[in-house]
Amino acid sequence: MSTLKPHQYDLRPACASLICPECRTLVPITGVRAKVQKLVPHDAGTVHKDASIRCRNSNRRVTVDVAYEVWQRLLEDGDAETAGRRSARQHHKPIPAPAKPVTKMTPAPVNASDALTAYREHLKKCRASSAVGRCGGTHRCADGARLATLYEQLRRTQSYRDREHTRETRVNALVTRYRVTRGKAANAAEWAKHQEATVGTKTVTAKRSGTLIEEANNTCRTRVGI
Repeated sequence: MSTLKPHQYDLRPACASLICPECRTLVPITGVRAKVQKLVPHDAGTVHKDASIRCRNSNRRVTVDVAYEVWQRLLEDGDAETAGRRSARQHHKPIPAPAKPVTKMTPAPVNASDALTAYREHLKKCRASSAVGRCGGTHRCADGARLATLYEQLRRTQSYRDREHTRETRVNALVTRYRVTRGKAANAAEWAKHQEATVGTKTVTAKRSGTLIEEANNTCRTRVGI
């Protein structure tokens, strides 16, 4: 039995057995605790397929030269090695398809007329194609159903969105007008402030220069003749 692999036989007293080398059948062992151990007579044929044939290894003597503790340790070592073994095969993830360029992307319709135009163009192309599940009759593919739903939603909400757009335009115009008015008033005040400061400085400078000249002219000085 030491020439067999640990998984090819079982040394437990309740179910001592081994795989027959001749017919590859799991066969019990009689007298596992006795001096002589033999294989139980067994059939080498396949049940319900081949005729009943007695295997040549029936009643064959078996030498149990492996201790139960040694066999159990060999099984545990084999299980640990198998659990820690990793496959050398590399599994590569599929490379994602490159994204469509922005210049070739079709923008989503923003109003009912654009959605209707996109829906009609899709129907024309889809019906002319040979794809499985294409649009035909009352049947719509996934893209066709999506465009139809989008058109219906935009058509029902078009009036509300028009009112919102008008109100936003009016509010934006009022805000722009208010900002322009405030900007003009601030600029005018700033220019007035600078003009006042400039005019005052010139006046003070002119007055100071005139006073100095007048004082110099009115000063009587004694001239010493040469």
